[in-house]
Amino acid sequence: QVHLVESGGGLVQPGGSLTLSCAAASKNIVNFYVMAWYRQAPGKQRDLVASIFSTNFTTYSDSAKGRFSISGDFAKNTVSLQMNSLKSEDTAVYYCGGGSGPAIDSWGQGTQVTVSS
Repeated sequence: QVHLVESGGGLVQPGGSLTLSCAAASKNIVNFYVMAWYRQAPGKQRDLVASIFSTNFTTYSDSAKGRFSISGDFAKNTVSLQMNSLKSEDTAVYYCGGGSGPAIDSWGQGTQVTVSS
Protein backbone atom coordinates (compact mmCIF):
# COMPACT_ATOMS: atom_id res chain seq x y z
CA GLN A 1 0.00 0.00 0.00
CA VAL A 2 1.02 3.57 -0.75
CA HIS A 3 -0.17 6.66 1.08
CA LEU A 4 -1.73 9.15 -1.33
CA VAL A 5 -2.30 12.85 -0.76
CA GLU A 6 -5.12 14.81 -2.35
CA SER A 7 -5.24 18.57 -2.90
CA GLY A 8 -7.42 21.12 -4.66
CA GLY A 9 -10.69 20.79 -2.80
CA GLY A 10 -12.65 23.77 -1.58
CA LEU A 11 -15.78 25.84 -1.94
CA VAL A 12 -17.08 26.63 -5.41
CA GLN A 13 -20.31 28.11 -6.74
CA PRO A 14 -22.72 26.05 -8.83
CA GLY A 15 -21.57 26.00 -12.42
CA GLY A 16 -17.98 26.53 -11.41
CA SER A 17 -14.90 24.38 -11.92
CA LEU A 18 -12.36 22.73 -9.68
CA THR A 19 -9.33 20.54 -10.24
CA LEU A 20 -8.32 17.87 -7.76
CA SER A 21 -4.82 16.46 -7.69
CA CYS A 22 -3.35 13.40 -6.04
CA ALA A 23 0.20 12.17 -5.60
CA ALA A 24 2.03 9.51 -3.64
CA ALA A 25 3.27 10.85 -0.30
CA SER A 26 6.66 9.28 -0.74
CA LYS A 27 8.71 7.96 -3.57
CA ASN A 28 7.55 4.41 -3.16
CA ILE A 29 8.50 2.05 -5.86
CA VAL A 30 5.05 0.99 -6.98
CA ASN A 31 3.52 0.51 -10.35
CA PHE A 32 -0.13 1.37 -10.28
CA TYR A 33 -2.35 -0.42 -12.76
CA VAL A 34 -5.33 1.78 -12.03
CA MET A 35 -5.92 5.13 -10.34
CA ALA A 36 -9.30 6.52 -9.50
CA TRP A 37 -11.39 9.14 -7.76
CA TYR A 38 -14.21 8.24 -5.41
CA ARG A 39 -16.53 10.46 -3.42
CA GLN A 40 -18.62 10.10 -0.33
CA ALA A 41 -21.44 12.44 0.63
CA PRO A 42 -22.71 12.57 4.23
CA GLY A 43 -24.77 9.51 5.05
CA LYS A 44 -24.00 7.83 1.75
CA GLN A 45 -21.60 5.15 0.57
CA ARG A 46 -18.35 5.85 -1.19
CA ASP A 47 -18.94 5.78 -4.94
CA LEU A 48 -16.60 5.63 -7.91
CA VAL A 49 -16.45 8.87 -9.87
CA ALA A 50 -13.81 8.11 -12.48
CA SER A 51 -10.92 5.76 -13.07
CA ILE A 52 -7.95 5.57 -15.39
CA PHE A 53 -5.86 2.54 -16.25
CA SER A 54 -2.21 2.37 -17.26
CA THR A 55 -3.45 1.73 -20.81
CA ASN A 56 -5.15 5.16 -20.64
CA PHE A 57 -8.57 3.56 -20.67
CA THR A 58 -10.96 5.65 -18.60
CA THR A 59 -14.33 5.11 -16.99
CA TYR A 60 -16.81 7.60 -15.58
CA SER A 61 -19.91 7.41 -13.47
CA ASP A 62 -23.09 8.55 -15.17
CA SER A 63 -23.10 11.73 -13.09
CA ALA A 64 -19.51 12.55 -14.10
CA LYS A 65 -19.78 11.90 -17.81
CA GLY A 66 -19.44 15.03 -19.89
CA ARG A 67 -18.50 17.20 -16.91
CA PHE A 68 -15.44 15.59 -15.32
CA SER A 69 -12.16 14.53 -16.86
CA ILE A 70 -9.56 12.24 -15.27
CA SER A 71 -5.92 12.22 -16.22
CA GLY A 72 -2.97 10.36 -14.81
CA ASP A 73 0.79 9.99 -14.97
CA PHE A 74 1.62 6.41 -14.08
CA ALA A 75 5.36 7.08 -14.14
CA LYS A 76 4.89 9.63 -11.34
CA ASN A 77 1.90 8.00 -9.63
CA THR A 78 -0.20 11.14 -9.95
CA VAL A 79 -3.81 11.55 -10.96
CA SER A 80 -6.03 14.60 -11.44
CA LEU A 81 -9.74 15.21 -11.80
CA GLN A 82 -10.95 18.25 -13.69
CA MET A 83 -14.53 19.02 -12.64
CA ASN A 84 -16.67 21.43 -14.64
CA SER A 85 -20.29 22.56 -14.38
CA LEU A 86 -20.35 21.62 -10.74
CA LYS A 87 -23.69 21.05 -9.03
CA SER A 88 -24.72 21.06 -5.40
CA GLU A 89 -25.06 17.28 -5.56
CA ASP A 90 -21.34 17.04 -6.29
CA THR A 91 -20.68 18.12 -2.72
CA ALA A 92 -18.74 15.34 -1.01
CA VAL A 93 -15.38 14.24 0.29
CA TYR A 94 -13.33 13.13 -2.69
CA TYR A 95 -10.83 10.30 -2.27
CA CYS A 96 -7.96 9.34 -4.50
CA GLY A 97 -7.17 5.67 -4.90
CA GLY A 98 -4.60 3.51 -6.62
CA GLY A 99 -4.24 -0.18 -7.29
CA SER A 100 -1.33 -2.29 -8.41
CA GLY A 101 -3.94 -4.79 -9.55
CA PRO A 102 -7.58 -4.41 -10.56
CA ALA A 103 -8.64 -3.48 -7.02
CA ILE A 104 -7.89 -0.21 -5.25
CA ASP A 105 -5.53 -0.89 -2.35
CA SER A 106 -4.04 2.52 -1.64
CA TRP A 107 -6.05 5.52 -0.50
CA GLY A 108 -5.73 9.16 0.34
CA GLN A 109 -7.40 10.80 3.34
CA GLY A 110 -9.83 12.78 1.21
CA THR A 111 -10.45 16.39 0.27
CA GLN A 112 -13.72 18.25 0.78
CA VAL A 113 -15.52 19.70 -2.20
CA THR A 114 -18.47 21.96 -1.44
CA VAL A 115 -20.65 23.37 -4.20
CA SER A 116 -22.79 26.16 -2.85
CA SER A 117 -23.78 29.72 -3.58
